Amino acid sequence: MPAEELVASVMANQSISAAVVGCTGLVGSNILTTLVALPAFSTVHAISRRALPADLTQSSTLRPHISTDIDSWSDLLTTASPPPHVFFSGLGTTRSQAGSLAAQRKVDYDLNLAMAKAAKDAGVSTYVIMSVNGASSSSFVPYSRMKGEIDDAVQQLGFKHTIILRPGLLVGTRDNSRPAEAAFRGIAQCMGGISNGLKDFWAQDAEVVARAAVAASQQCTDGTRKEGVWIIDQADIVRLGRKEWKAN
Repeated sequence: MPAEELVASVMANQSISAAVVGCTGLVGSNILTTLVALPAFSTVHAISRRALPADLTQSSTLRPHISTDIDSWSDLLTTASPPPHVFFSGLGTTRSQAGSLAAQRKVDYDLNLAMAKAAKDAGVSTYVIMSVNGASSSSFVPYSRMKGEIDDAVQQLGFKHTIILRPGLLVGTRDNSRPAEAAFRGIAQCMGGISNGLKDFWAQDAEVVARAAVAASQQCTDGTRKEGVWIIDQADIVRLGRKEWKAN
């Protein structure tokens, strides 16, 4: 057997430990639900400010780490046992929730970067972050620029695999949607009910995005994906998260 196939075979049969932060948000909660349902993941650490749903906490796979002190989250990650092989970040907030762009940056950039550094210290080999379509550190749009800056920063940390997902409008149940965003989400849901093709190129279901994140991480942990940075756009999110998705 060629060396590459041997490595892939060994990794495919190895139990994977994962950690998730931002796991009560729209995409993060779907990532968590997806992970605990997959036999490939033997342990799933969930770092959160809020208690997790009761149905999830009954899973023998889940290891909840609940703390309202976000400054303690880095330590929770670096001391997690067994240490995670894969780290997923669904961290993010809105300017309206945060109160200002500066306050939003403390979560979307500062906290994300702190957790990414902690993941690196914990020995994580595959790092996955939720970004947005159009993210660029040179963007004139403040939010897109901030997202591009955190994307650039985590790439500099040198993970074996860095996965950046850039979905369009996220479709799913959200309590804190702005009126305009909620309206577009409703339009996307209606169009998706007619045909996914009417929606996929500009909006994706949160469940599909989550599955794409998990599927991409599995391609890295089983050795089928080359080392480096993998930016996953809307088309590939749909491909990985729905068209090619296999729950195994």
